[in-house]
Amino acid sequence: MSGQLKEVRNRIKSVSSTQQITKAMKMVSAAKLRRAQDAILQMRPYSRKLQAMLSNIVSAASSDVSLPLAEVRPIERILFITVTSDRGLCGAYNANVIKLTRQIIESKYSSQMAKGNITILPIGKKGYEFFQRNNFKLVDNFWDIFSDLSFENVRRAAQYAQQAFLNKEYDHIEIVYSQFKNAATQNFVSEQYLPIPRVEQSNKKMNVDFIFEPSMEELLLELMPKILNTQVYKSVLDANASEHGARMTAMDKASENANELLKSLKISYNRARQAAITTELTEIVSGAAALQG
Repeated sequence: MSGQLKEVRNRIKSVSSTQQITKAMKMVSAAKLRRAQDAILQMRPYSRKLQAMLSNIVSAASSDVSLPLAEVRPIERILFITVTSDRGLCGAYNANVIKLTRQIIESKYSSQMAKGNITILPIGKKGYEFFQRNNFKLVDNFWDIFSDLSFENVRRAAQYAQQAFLNKEYDHIEIVYSQFKNAATQNFVSEQYLPIPRVEQSNKKMNVDFIFEPSMEELLLELMPKILNTQVYKSVLDANASEHGARMTAMDKASENANELLKSLKISYNRARQAAITTELTEIVSGAAALQG
């Protein structure tokens, strides 16, 4: 009986220690989330407006304007920029990004995958490790961006993708990441990166009247890379905030589960202790009765 009590006491101590860790991780993630949330909320309107403006201008451009980054080609070689995290303990966050990437490949690009024409540019250690382990073709130069998250480091990855598209190494590039909504909710999405998507005729306002100085072609060739760099940076900031939100939620649930487990273990401990006391009392009474007899 004493062995059973010791085992339960050890389990209670272990769960209590784990609960202290999960509570501490939740507090750390909450502090990081506040900074990450401020960054993406400030960046998102600016990035969306730039993307909308670029798509509208590209859609309105005449066919004689040369726009290499908007060139639509038959889709043979595809690059996926997948944004995961460097660390785990954030629920199903990384698994959902990877799952969405694989679903898109299987549903839309299975023939290209069969030919070995799918390449992954992972941002984040978890995605890098998964795709490497599953023998995907990788661009492994940018997976550690989160170790020093800055616009300059993200820009290098964006410029690589743009140059590879211009060199016709890839015909289509998509970004798969998590859009931050709130601490408990993330939307996992895939966005076309290159070629620059055009606005459909039915949705396009034809009364756009831009005055370009210098020429439209010269201006777009200068602005396009900058806007595309901003698009990738916005996606990385979204993913960063989503990671901390997912981890904070996961650690909160883990702390709650630890509470429930502690309650159950304490009930088991008290029952075992009461049983041990009852057994001892019975033995004492039996011994006393035997002596009297």
